[in-house]
Amino acid sequence: MREDSHKLAAQAEKLRDEIDRANYRYHVLDNPEISDAEYDQLMRRLEALEREHPELATPDSPTQRVGAAPSEKFGVVVHRRPMMSLGNAMDAEEMREFDKRVRRLLKSDADVEYVAEVKLDGLGIELVYEDGRLTVGSTRGDGINGEDVTRNIRTIKSVPLRLRCPEHNKSKIPRLLEVRGEVIIPRTGFARLNREREEAGEPVFANPRNAAAGALRQLDPKITASRPLDVFLYAPGVIEGVALKSQWEFLQAIKALGLRVNPLSRVCRGIGAILEYWNEITEKRRELDYEADGVVAKVNSYALQEQLGEVSRSPRWAIAYKFKAQQAETVVEKIEVQVGRIGSLTPVGKLRPVQLAGVTISNTSLHNLDEIRRKDIRERDTVLIERAGDVIPYVIRVTRQGHPRAKPFEMPTHCPECGAAIVHEQGEVGYFCVNANCPARMRESIRHFASKGCLDIEGLGDKLVAQLVEQGLVKELDDLFGLTGEQLAGLERMADKSARNVLDAIAAARKTSLDRFISGLGIRHVGEHTARQLALKFRTMDALAAATEDDLLGVRDIGSEVAHSIREYFDEPRNLKTVKRLIKILEVEPPAQLEGRGAVRDKTFVLTGTLESMTREEAERKIMAAGGRVTSSVSRKTGFVVAGAEPGSKLKKANDLGVRVLDEKGLVSILARDS
Repeated sequence: MREDSHKLAAQAEKLRDEIDRANYRYHVLDNPEISDAEYDQLMRRLEALEREHPELATPDSPTQRVGAAPSEKFGVVVHRRPMMSLGNAMDAEEMREFDKRVRRLLKSDADVEYVAEVKLDGLGIELVYEDGRLTVGSTRGDGINGEDVTRNIRTIKSVPLRLRCPEHNKSKIPRLLEVRGEVIIPRTGFARLNREREEAGEPVFANPRNAAAGALRQLDPKITASRPLDVFLYAPGVIEGVALKSQWEFLQAIKALGLRVNPLSRVCRGIGAILEYWNEITEKRRELDYEADGVVAKVNSYALQEQLGEVSRSPRWAIAYKFKAQQAETVVEKIEVQVGRIGSLTPVGKLRPVQLAGVTISNTSLHNLDEIRRKDIRERDTVLIERAGDVIPYVIRVTRQGHPRAKPFEMPTHCPECGAAIVHEQGEVGYFCVNANCPARMRESIRHFASKGCLDIEGLGDKLVAQLVEQGLVKELDDLFGLTGEQLAGLERMADKSARNVLDAIAAARKTSLDRFISGLGIRHVGEHTARQLALKFRTMDALAAATEDDLLGVRDIGSEVAHSIREYFDEPRNLKTVKRLIKILEVEPPAQLEGRGAVRDKTFVLTGTLESMTREEAERKIMAAGGRVTSSVSRKTGFVVAGAEPGSKLKKANDLGVRVLDEKGLVSILARDS
């Protein structure tokens, strides 16, 4: 019996080692050696083994990344060594002054050896490893005291729960290792997260940093685990048991231990090399899959760092050279409130139109009342706006108050669309219209239902949808399929031919796929990807509507929050009646089962350029139907880049990284092999 126990323990340890190795190669080396499916199989085997033999589970097992109960509040962590902040340089001349100051303090005319690193725009953290095991994860806080977010840190897959043995030599693992870095959300993950929130009727995040900070400070680790968090580590705290002499040696050492460092870091001799590095990263900035706001230069030698010292909690041996931001000033002429399809109220700033990064900006989401109060934004104020990732405009701060200044903004007590009472739970951020028949909610629901990723009903534009709701012609989604030519012809700017085109599009939409149907319902937290997973699992809408939360938790990529939201939707009698009526109207095709391992399954695709035989959306759906995934940014983890006519910079990056490139015929060919 004891021999069997030893065998099981050895089997569990071997699985943990294989999973740790896979995580290291995927997250640290950017060079995976097994597929996602093989990784999932290893995890399932370990989960099953630990479930059958709970005594085999260890605190650093990869199965323990999620599972802690929600916390009521975060504890305080006192950093053994303060986490300092960096001074900034805004131009090359200030960088040269920094270099002169360093050489003057060192009493040397020789070029200083620096380490150049990309400055990330994320949330500062500290990880503490004792005898190779992660024991504490905390936020930077005020530099002296941080918040204990260990349970949330453990959910980030690029953070190892135990350190690797370099060259299988345990003596190289420090007794104590404190390492500092930044938690981020990659741009691809941020775009997907916002797309899913938009599809689910939720307000989008202003920028990746805010989203990362909010995710790491969730009291429920399962919510944190559902967000696409990543990490880069770049600075030491206290280290015991291993002697390191320089910043570059430190970076190489922690990488060997399995910690993720930025591969763009570089040793630079003299300030000229640092300025060249800044120019290079500035050019690459838009290609990076994360937000960066500058470059950091650090004196490489730890002995010289100690000699230089610090001032006002900022080191004399390091400086941040910031990028020139895409920012502009304009006036908030009005603050309005928009109502989403689940009734959420979002304040929107109507701006005096301004050009920013080649685009005219006239609106910006102000997100919520707490954000408006924090920044004290009022009508007629002049504000500084920036485009996060050169895409989403958001207000950084008020630069000049209006004269005379308007009263502070308050959320309405009644819905601006239907007059129903607004509900706001104590301690919550959101405000909601509770009227299920609110015209604004119905308009947004129809727009979503008819959008390209859902039933794709061409011709149902904003003005027509507004008229259908205002005239009482569509009160539920299924009313769309009962519209007549006579009803449409009576609407403004709707001639007989236009009416016929709309009716033909509605008729064509009766034949649809189950995932489009699910996505079109607008269930909170359920976007196209989640709808696809639900369709593959349940096969029919009736089966999905009857699924329990436990059933839903068994679906790939679905956590407790999403499962609860789906169950909540179908538990609402009005929703269920609409779904039942739609089931009778629509001809719904179940998704094809994914069989075998094929060339597409579990592979990541990036599309660039124009395709001839299909639209971008059609290509995405075909890839997803074959079990692949589509993202917007190229990395070493990308399986294929599909290049159509006039491809952009993604093709060059694919060639630089050695990612396999397919033309349109190549894509059609591998899709045919997988079908």
